[in-house]
Amino acid sequence: MNNSVNSTDIHKVIVAQQKAQDRKKMMVNGVLLLLLLAAPFAFYPVFLMKILCFALFAVAFNLLFGFTGLLSFGHAAFLATGGYTTGYLLSNYSGLTTEMGIIAGTLAATVMGTAFALLSIRRQGIYFAMVTLALAQLVFFFYVQSDFTGGEDGMHGIPRGKLLGVLDLEDNMNMYYFVLAVFIGCYLLVQRIVSSPYGQVLKAIKQNEPRAVSLGYNVDRYKILAFVISAALAGLAGSMKSVVFQLASLNDAHWHMSGEVILMTLVGGMGTLLGPVVGATFVVNVEYQLAQGPLRDWVDPILGGIFVLTVLAFRSGIVGEIQKFMKKNLG
Repeated sequence: MNNSVNSTDIHKVIVAQQKAQDRKKMMVNGVLLLLLLAAPFAFYPVFLMKILCFALFAVAFNLLFGFTGLLSFGHAAFLATGGYTTGYLLSNYSGLTTEMGIIAGTLAATVMGTAFALLSIRRQGIYFAMVTLALAQLVFFFYVQSDFTGGEDGMHGIPRGKLLGVLDLEDNMNMYYFVLAVFIGCYLLVQRIVSSPYGQVLKAIKQNEPRAVSLGYNVDRYKILAFVISAALAGLAGSMKSVVFQLASLNDAHWHMSGEVILMTLVGGMGTLLGPVVGATFVVNVEYQLAQGPLRDWVDPILGGIFVLTVLAFRSGIVGEIQKFMKKNLG
């Protein structure tokens, strides 16, 4: 009798704690949504869209690295593939709507992500990272030598067009709210994935893969799906970015971009939902501020120093450290 009562009480406490956490998440998400809706009235919309695109890229990478434990050095390939595919289609097929061009870019990145996953997923640790880097470099050299990408000059003049044939995306405010809607949808999707039973299995794989295998889970299948979803979202970020800036360049395919998204994730907080968003905002702002001043030639060394400092002293990142502080002091 006492055991059943205790079990019931424990269950009630767990449910109450879960509801309290859900309410906190809803409050945080609500406040952030209001800030994002009001942001273009205080800041330049194009700069905000750049942050949102990179935030989506970081959220996609964090699903693979932060929640599954797979460190990919090749995510720039998906960003660039989405951008080039969307840019090429919108530039050469005038009858194609903007949303269809973005969907096509996302699908191209998804197909590439599937190929990458099948070739690399059986490797672990540094071997997995090196395989993804090698594959991404092959993609980079393909884009360098291809005529349709414009080579080192890039692809310019990509038309924004009209959303659903009605909303003029040449207007920066219209474009901003479209990008914001896409970002929010993807963020909520990742949030749902992480909190689902599938997401719990991904966390189990990250913490102890042999134990997950012993429990009967097909670990490779779970990791492949996580890789493909991450690649698709990264491609979507690249597609959106090419439309926002009306440009697709080799910078998006370079290994440096893969390193940059790792920095964004680590600085913001690996394995947290909000961390990549905060990290992307921080890194993009730092790059912009440094580029405007006398330290413009020192951007990479300064970012490298921030990376080292984060790894050595703030391994939980900005959001992770704040969460640890709140748990310690506020309970």
